[in-house]
Amino acid sequence: MSEDISSIIEVADDHMKKAINHLEAELVKIRAGKANPQMLDSLVVDYYGSPTPINQVANVSVMDARTLTIQPWEKNMLQPIERSIIAANIGVTPQNDGAIIRLSLPPLTEERRKELVKKCQGEGEHSKVAIRNIRRDAIEHIKKLEKGGLSEDAAKDAEAEVQTATDKYTGEVEKHLEAKEKEIMSV
Repeated sequence: MSEDISSIIEVADDHMKKAINHLEAELVKIRAGKANPQMLDSLVVDYYGSPTPINQVANVSVMDARTLTIQPWEKNMLQPIERSIIAANIGVTPQNDGAIIRLSLPPLTEERRKELVKKCQGEGEHSKVAIRNIRRDAIEHIKKLEKGGLSEDAAKDAEAEVQTATDKYTGEVEKHLEAKEKEIMSV
């Protein structure tokens, strides 16, 4: 029985870590006024009929604090990349000079910063909901084991352990959100 409990707790912990990793990946995509190549990770380009991530058809690099450059490996990919950026509506207009595409990020207004903070808070809330759902599933498994013959004390201890992990990862979500909000709001 104890190996069942430890595996339930281990699986829940692993899933909660994945929720944190997902949050980190989503927060990186939200720009904080600085150019970051990962802003374009979610963009796909029509590459000879198949949707392909932009970083697989071009070199995306940071020119300076507010400028990204995209240098396609094939010149005929300039137009599809440009169309993809425009269609994504990321708030930046691409400038094509025939060899590379430049993305100049405008400085963020106070209003836009607040919108970005709200977006971050929404991502954080999604992560917290995911963590709570993982906790609920783990506790349901523990209750099934309890009905199957696990002692009440062992079940309570296991539930407390799951709750401790939940609190830990919820705290991590808060730390990530705090750091990202600070990054966005700093001028």
